[in-house]
Amino acid sequence: MNAIRFTDIAEPRPTKEGLKSAYDAITVTLDRGDRAPALADWDLLRRRYDTWSALVGLRFAQNTTDEAAKAERDYADALSPEASDLEIALKRRLLADRGPVAAVVGEHAVRLWDTDVTTFDPAIKPDLEEEARVSSRYTELLASAKLGIDGKTVNLAGLGPYAEDRDRSVRHEAERVRWQYFDANAAALDDIYDQLVKLRHGMARKLGFETYTPLGYRRMRRVDYGPEDVARYRQQVATHVVPLVGRLLEARRSENGWDKLRYWDEALIDPAGNPKPAGDHDALVEAAATMFDGMDPRLAAFYRRMRDGGFMDLKNRPGKAGGGFCTSFPTEGVPFIFANFNGTHHDIGVFTHEMGHAFQNWESRNQPGVDYLWPTMEAAEINSMGLEFLSYPGIGKLVGEEAAERFRRMHLIGALAFLPYGVCVDHFQHEVYANPDASPAERHAMWARLEKLYMPWTDYGDLGFLLKGGRWQAKAHIYGSPFYYIDYTLAQCCAMQFWVKSRRDYAGAMEAYVALCGRGGSAPFQDLVCSAGLVSPFADGALADVVQEAAAVLSV
Repeated sequence: MNAIRFTDIAEPRPTKEGLKSAYDAITVTLDRGDRAPALADWDLLRRRYDTWSALVGLRFAQNTTDEAAKAERDYADALSPEASDLEIALKRRLLADRGPVAAVVGEHAVRLWDTDVTTFDPAIKPDLEEEARVSSRYTELLASAKLGIDGKTVNLAGLGPYAEDRDRSVRHEAERVRWQYFDANAAALDDIYDQLVKLRHGMARKLGFETYTPLGYRRMRRVDYGPEDVARYRQQVATHVVPLVGRLLEARRSENGWDKLRYWDEALIDPAGNPKPAGDHDALVEAAATMFDGMDPRLAAFYRRMRDGGFMDLKNRPGKAGGGFCTSFPTEGVPFIFANFNGTHHDIGVFTHEMGHAFQNWESRNQPGVDYLWPTMEAAEINSMGLEFLSYPGIGKLVGEEAAERFRRMHLIGALAFLPYGVCVDHFQHEVYANPDASPAERHAMWARLEKLYMPWTDYGDLGFLLKGGRWQAKAHIYGSPFYYIDYTLAQCCAMQFWVKSRRDYAGAMEAYVALCGRGGSAPFQDLVCSAGLVSPFADGALADVVQEAAAVLSV
């Protein structure tokens, strides 16, 4: 990272005219037969555009109330379809010369471009700009929440500590306040999603697809599996994971002496109280350095570069977008971690998760082209979720040694319980885009029906908005990143395999993990999985084996 600091990173705002001029110059170079220089110029152009775009998105997320940041985001949203138009046109030209081009950029990059060119046509440029604009409305709506609890005003992330308080009445109040906000904004939430579904379906039809689903898969650059594979995987979760999670929740109900397990009880995994970070933001940031020292010297050195260079924004504050993510600046080969610490165990999970993304991006920074800097998202999530599990031996540095074993148990239970919810989100989206003309009420009914399949234990008590099938509206991915969410569950299956390996040979598992990070996106999902000695989630028995190990460890 050469001691670069985040504040040193800058990239001039590109313009439509400037991008066209740059692409014209690349075309002239290709016309002369200078293929390698043209491809190098294009790679640098894409890196510079991606760096600028990442800066714009990050600055808006850091303060959604900043009018200048909002204006720049709007400008980026308007420019993005123009940039896509130029990029796709050049990819089409290069694909016509695919053999010699593949010799320079690699066969996998060409395969990705084959997919990319089917996802864009100038006819959908206005739709893409509108999709970005409408998606931003959702982000702003959730970021603007001001919620009253315990005599304080908090945002949605600020409800976290209350939602897993040991006092059952406090947990109930946190969920009542949360979902009251969604209920009060139900019409806006339904309208935003309805617009997005219809926009996406319309774009799919303009591009020659029957529904949005195949376009959505191609936009995710999935080149080695399809909806049928995902449907089989969802069935594996229903078969192997749902019964185990049901047993875990029943044991929790019994252990706590509750007559019924309510929705607001699910977040309290440990009867003694979910382990929390052993200190505030600053203490956690410092303790992490010691934890990473004990895991791998490459990871430890990278973390210090991130910390010292200001490449993390982890504190929750008013106006900040919710959630966590990792972005990167490919002109510099350096990532950035964004999160919202709220004093709960989620701080540990989000931090180690996003560190996994960041470390992968750093390790793969020397891949030969921008297409290989990140894997497709289901593979990228192995790197993030894998690090969550590989952090187990040193996790006491972050939660206190006396709480370490409790944290590991809680995290493992949470990882298993996530899988049914994750596949429910995916199944819901498949039904939504297969029925684009469904009314908002019909969509809520779809969710309620699928909940009974994947989470039959859910009891919402008196939370009326959830009883009507509204829980999905809190999941930002459903609005802004369609079909992304299954990637977390596919990756969880692989990350848990790293966990199993680490229990037998930690050093070997860590070495395989670092090597996988270094491969970046140089191969399709299942090839990357295989290269790390893991079993594809689509293979029969992949989930059954890790579930069996988890059940033995958890004694259920």
